[in-house]
Amino acid sequence: MVLLSKPTAEQYSYARNCMPTTFSSSIPLVDLSKPDAKSLIVKACEEFGFFKVINHGVPMEAISQLESEAFKFFSLPLIEKEKAGPPNPFGYGNKSIGHNGDIGWVEYLLLTTNQEHNVPVYGQNPEKFRGLLNGYMFAVRKMACEILELMAEGLKIQQKNVFSKLVMDKQSDSVFRVNHYPACPELAVNGENLIGFGEHTDPQIISLLRSNNTSGLQISLRDGSWISVPPDHSSFFINVGDSLQVMTNGRFRSVRHRVLANGFKSRLSMIYFGGPPLSEKIAPLPSLMKGKESLYKEFTWFEYKNSAYGSRLADNRLGHYERIAAS
Repeated sequence: MVLLSKPTAEQYSYARNCMPTTFSSSIPLVDLSKPDAKSLIVKACEEFGFFKVINHGVPMEAISQLESEAFKFFSLPLIEKEKAGPPNPFGYGNKSIGHNGDIGWVEYLLLTTNQEHNVPVYGQNPEKFRGLLNGYMFAVRKMACEILELMAEGLKIQQKNVFSKLVMDKQSDSVFRVNHYPACPELAVNGENLIGFGEHTDPQIISLLRSNNTSGLQISLRDGSWISVPPDHSSFFINVGDSLQVMTNGRFRSVRHRVLANGFKSRLSMIYFGGPPLSEKIAPLPSLMKGKESLYKEFTWFEYKNSAYGSRLADNRLGHYERIAAS
């Protein structure tokens, strides 16, 4: 039994006049086994900052086993789960997202992916959880690097690993997050929908998201409208992060997204955030400039991470680093 407090207007945010069950058919689809994958990825990153991948190479058994263990953890009594928290920065969190007042209808585990650190494990069978977690993260990191190298090829960058080397670096500041959105029968309030996780962009280079077959994920289009992403438990969804937007000098756009609570089914999503080493300098790649003016000031990932996590979710985090308005 999941114990989150009954939603009230004072605690949670609501999305007005949206229809999460009306799914968009325009989400770009990329088959990683096909030769046109790199061109489709570039097009999707330019137009949406978001796409769906199939034939991704992550075994379904690894996915389903880790999901099962995660559900077991989230079904524990709250007093047991809270032994794994509060997140500082890693561990179990409930409702509070970050330290700046953002609240969502969500509970989560935030974990490091750095193999030099001992990955904290939770639940009734921690060693099983640790093994499944490490196997899953290895497979997803491999897919992330494959996608990042296809991006570089599609952009005609000579150095194929210009993006992927940052994620493969031993000092890569990547994180893994498991979000659980309990079913919320009191979801609709005066035609509004409860926010599970508020709108934001991801600050890292790339995010790889996989969820169960429960709806809720929405992305924002260039015109500011929101579309609902059809759930697909066997596929992954890829987000362009702020750092990749800067490295491509705005050619790729980080996608603004959010999650709405579901009135009937709980949603569980597992997200790998591929980040660079803390000391890495983030700036537009010279090979993509070709005489163009840089839209962004150079910064280290450490600087941007601190700035991003010191802001509210919905803030334009890149605004402080723009030289001229990115169009």
